[in-house]
Amino acid sequence: MGVDYETSKKAVEIAEKYDKGIYASAALHPHNIGEKKFSISKYKKLAQDNRVVAIGETGLDYMFCENDKKVQEAQKKIFIQHLELAKELKKPVIIHSRRLFPEILEIVKNNYLKIKPCGVLHCYMGRWSYAKEYLKLGFYISFTGLITYARDYDKIIKNTPLERILIETDAPYLPPEPIRSANKKPEFKGKPRNEPFYVKYVAQKIAEVRGVSYKKVANQDFPRYN
Repeated sequence: MGVDYETSKKAVEIAEKYDKGIYASAALHPHNIGEKKFSISKYKKLAQDNRVVAIGETGLDYMFCENDKKVQEAQKKIFIQHLELAKELKKPVIIHSRRLFPEILEIVKNNYLKIKPCGVLHCYMGRWSYAKEYLKLGFYISFTGLITYARDYDKIIKNTPLERILIETDAPYLPPEPIRSANKKPEFKGKPRNEPFYVKYVAQKIAEVRGVSYKKVANQDFPRYN
């Protein structure tokens, strides 16, 4: 996953070392906007590599710029540029959001990708009412270890078609239960961190909430688009 030019470039380099199973994305994360002059052409060159399967992580996040309208506007402008790049290259987007689902939905609708799949709402933390709108546009909804200890997302998990659900760790962040509880014990001193292996706990929770077997969730395929 790319979050700036250097990490996007590194992701591509890692993906190219393997014949299959490892792929990359390229984009500028909203947290990094304002640090350097932005050039979409640099990301376009990276994203044209056949090992890059998505444009991301892109989106909006005002956590560190609540009172800075200039940075917020820059985020919107660059987000739109990423959407336009995704349309041009016919690659899906990985969208980052922190409680800004209405704003992102408006931007996406005005700059609709018109490709399938459009992309994914990474680490979804919004309401079902917004999730329905994103699903209509062709997006997938992705869940992390957050759902293993927060019940706010049960309705979304139950109502989203299983073939439109993705699971992720967001490693090294958001460790799931029981890893999260272990992290709080003094002997761990904040470790172990979240790892890709722990994605199984996310699948287990989805199975529990939906009332289906873990095997059904783990083996779920999703539609392939041309």
